[in-house]
Amino acid sequence: MREFWIRLGSMEDVEAFVSIATSRAFPISVRDDQHKIRGGSFMEMFCLNLCGPLRVDADCSEEELAVFCGDVEKFLIK
Repeated sequence: MREFWIRLGSMEDVEAFVSIATSRAFPISVRDDQHKIRGGSFMEMFCLNLCGPLRVDADCSEEELAVFCGDVEKFLIK
C-alpha cells in the first residue's frame, strides 16, 4: 500500500481527482480523521472534511504510483 497527502479546495478539484482515480486499475481510498472512502466515488468524497489534508492510499506498484502522483500533482501536499 502506498500513501500520500492531498488537498482538494473546490468542487472542481474533487471532480478532477475522482476522474483521475476512476481511470486507475488499482484500488484507491481517501481518508480524513474520521472516514475512509473509495477514491473513485464522487458522492462519498463529500463525506470527508475537505478543509484539511486528505490521505490517499493506493494499492499499486511504485511505477503506477509515480504516474498517478504525476497526474494529481496539483493536489499534492509537499
